[in-house]
Amino acid sequence: MRLAGPLRIVALVITVGLTWLVASILLGGPGGGFPRIQQLFTSPENSVTAEPRARKYKCGLPQPCPEEHLAFRMVSGAANVIGPKICLEDRMLMSSVKDNVGRGLNIALVNDVNDLLKFIRPLHEGTLVFVASYDDPATKMNEETRKLFSDLGSKNVKDLAFRDSWVFVGAKGVQNKSPFEQHVKNSKHTNKYEGWPEALEMEGCIPRRTTAS
Repeated sequence: MRLAGPLRIVALVITVGLTWLVASILLGGPGGGFPRIQQLFTSPENSVTAEPRARKYKCGLPQPCPEEHLAFRMVSGAANVIGPKICLEDRMLMSSVKDNVGRGLNIALVNDVNDLLKFIRPLHEGTLVFVASYDDPATKMNEETRKLFSDLGSKNVKDLAFRDSWVFVGAKGVQNKSPFEQHVKNSKHTNKYEGWPEALEMEGCIPRRTTAS
């Protein structure tokens, strides 16, 4: 019975010692704090570093256009459900949201960058012509219309048919065929949608028209 008191003291000392030892390991000694505990539960493989978001430029282009060039992005309509989009210099000229698109050919004529939606008839020399199809671009076309687009630089307009997808950028007075044109035929073997081909997307940089001084 006389040993009960000393044994309790020894047990208490051992308990305090073990508690101090465990705390030292977990906390890393004075100044270690909670970072030491976090290191025990966090491995280098689990640490994730957020990647910087890719910067977007005018009209969502991945790179900026050179000086004296206009940034543009066009998307043709998807079947007869989603309307086309035409963006120039970070300004949306035509889209379903703006409620200024319709089935057939959606055309924006641009002669002055400061007045992007100014339509000019007859076309002035150097006027840019943006065309994005929606549903069916060809049914109401005649030979005169096709020749007009051909004179604006299109090489595919002569082959445009029922429910084809077509995007095109041309200009009044161009000498060569435009490099900004895409065309997909309506074919039941390759169509993405039932009765329509895939939507087309085209973007790039167009040189500004230079005027003689």
